[in-house]
Amino acid sequence: MAAAGSRTPSGPLRSHDCVTIAMVKSNDIRLMTSGDDWYPVLALQEQSRARAGIGGPPLVQGRLGAFMFPYFIMLVFCGIPLFFMELSFGQFASQGCLGVWRVSPMFKGVGYGMMVVSTYIGIYYNVVICIAFYYFFVSMTRVLPWTYCSNPWNTPDCAGVLDGNLSSHAALNLTHLLNTTQKRTSPSEEYWRRYVLDLSDDIGNLGEVRLPLLGCLGVSWVVVFLCLIKGVKSSGKVVYFTATFPYVVLTILFVRGITLEGAITGIMYYLTPQWDKILNAKVSGDEGWRVWGDAASQIFYSLGCAWGGLITMASYNKFHNNCYRDSIIISITNCATSVYAGFVIFSILGFMANHLGVDVSKVADHGPGLAFVAYPEALTLLPISPLWSILFFFMLILLGLGTQFCLLETLVTAIVDEVGNEWIIRRKAFVTLGVAVAGFLLGVPLTTQAGIYWLLLMDNYAASFSLVIISCIMCVAIMYIYGHRNYFKDIEMMLGFPPPLFFQICWRFISPAIIFFILVFTVIQYRPISYNDYIYPTWAISIGFLMALSSVICIPIYAIYKVCRSEGDTLLERLKNATKASKDWGPALAEHRSGRYAPAFSPSTESNLEAQPLQPEKARSEAAAASPVQGSNGSAHSQDSRL
Repeated sequence: MAAAGSRTPSGPLRSHDCVTIAMVKSNDIRLMTSGDDWYPVLALQEQSRARAGIGGPPLVQGRLGAFMFPYFIMLVFCGIPLFFMELSFGQFASQGCLGVWRVSPMFKGVGYGMMVVSTYIGIYYNVVICIAFYYFFVSMTRVLPWTYCSNPWNTPDCAGVLDGNLSSHAALNLTHLLNTTQKRTSPSEEYWRRYVLDLSDDIGNLGEVRLPLLGCLGVSWVVVFLCLIKGVKSSGKVVYFTATFPYVVLTILFVRGITLEGAITGIMYYLTPQWDKILNAKVSGDEGWRVWGDAASQIFYSLGCAWGGLITMASYNKFHNNCYRDSIIISITNCATSVYAGFVIFSILGFMANHLGVDVSKVADHGPGLAFVAYPEALTLLPISPLWSILFFFMLILLGLGTQFCLLETLVTAIVDEVGNEWIIRRKAFVTLGVAVAGFLLGVPLTTQAGIYWLLLMDNYAASFSLVIISCIMCVAIMYIYGHRNYFKDIEMMLGFPPPLFFQICWRFISPAIIFFILVFTVIQYRPISYNDYIYPTWAISIGFLMALSSVICIPIYAIYKVCRSEGDTLLERLKNATKASKDWGPALAEHRSGRYAPAFSPSTESNLEAQPLQPEKARSEAAAASPVQGSNGSAHSQDSRL
């Protein structure tokens, strides 16, 4: 029988991925083995950290040439080791981001911090998906609404490349405008700012709710809920389509892009090395340091470390699944997909730059501007542009939904596992509904006229340096509090071999050091958030810092609480008891509890010690009370099977 709270062994493992395909935080699929079967691994995607906002991965924004060397150094020495640690952590215990901290109960606040981060991300992430839904719906027309400057929302400064078959004189003026310091106002930009967002002038001026966006937000949450109504059983089926089809669309866009005139120019811009930024940390002020710091941050956020999703989804995997192999495959495939997406993006941008007669840097953008301004404008230059627009935004929707599945499942699993009684286990669908409704209501302010300001504020602060702190404390707790030797033995019992020496060294020394330097880079290179020409006021930045601290503060608060509740006459004794692994720490299934996790009496010994009960009727009633019940993941377990 499965121990209480254990996962269905054959359930699909879903994990964070890091690919921001085509400028939006995305997720994709990796096929990886779970036991004898192949299951899709939902890659929970990344937080691409552009300073200006959500959307474009630094790998795309900063150009691969300037980013490649630091990017892959950080991948090898930090990204893959941390990814393997979280997968093995969740798979060994078969518990979510809260239950795994039986390994050292004082650090359970790390799990609560992960929940807070996932909550913030889940709120604003679905707003990005709802905007993609909106663009998807409005693309179902013969002419895309952001093609020309003849709409009611356009201004006299709008300069569209397709407006009225521009004369040669007008075309020269447009080219001159693009090559000067003046910023070109394109039809797609005015459509984004003046019609879709109807942007207000200040973050405090919420204005009215944009009803089209509100409706799309409701559609997005309904889709997420319906796909998760039966937990991993339903989402595991949906993910086959949501994670594989985007690759089909991406390949179609790539084939179309490289056949366009000027595509090679865009790709060469993408690949051209900028060694001065890589080798000289003092170039352009702090630009050199930022390349290395952003590379480390990109790897860290892209693989989804410290969100809680890796641990949660790994807990549904089979106990003896080779998560070491999976972590290598997923991490490398993930980064390769990011590079592939860059080719798709810059081939189209190169075509657009060639059409306008300007440098690629003039049309490249980052943040929301890349996903909803620059790339949509490039699509208007293609034949049958509505078709390409529909495919593009449908891809973004599928990528976003896959990530949202994992975020919501992380929260629901943590709640159900923490309460743990039969009532909530049997009503897990209602917990999912409650979380979805709460997420929708909390996302409503982000659909107002000032919503994009709040969205970028949450993206830059709620899930930034707090993830670094959470991940660093997790490394220290596992390697130095629980003990690296104990953890290496646990992995050997689970996989049949200890972690390779390289990973042992990274976990103990290199990865924590890199995480620490990421935090230092984040502090040293801190710049107040801005959106285009808008500078956020001090009070808004203060709210951002409070959101960031709200997840980190869970760690010391719960640690103090646990120490106060622990047994012991002195503070030192209380600390020892609070950090000592719980008695029920270890594999969830009794059949996997061997070695130091083995019960005091073997089953054969217990069978020889059977005694006739003095009260047969009472014994039968107790046996009935211990009958199997349904677990939070649909598995059956016995009430008294937990050791």
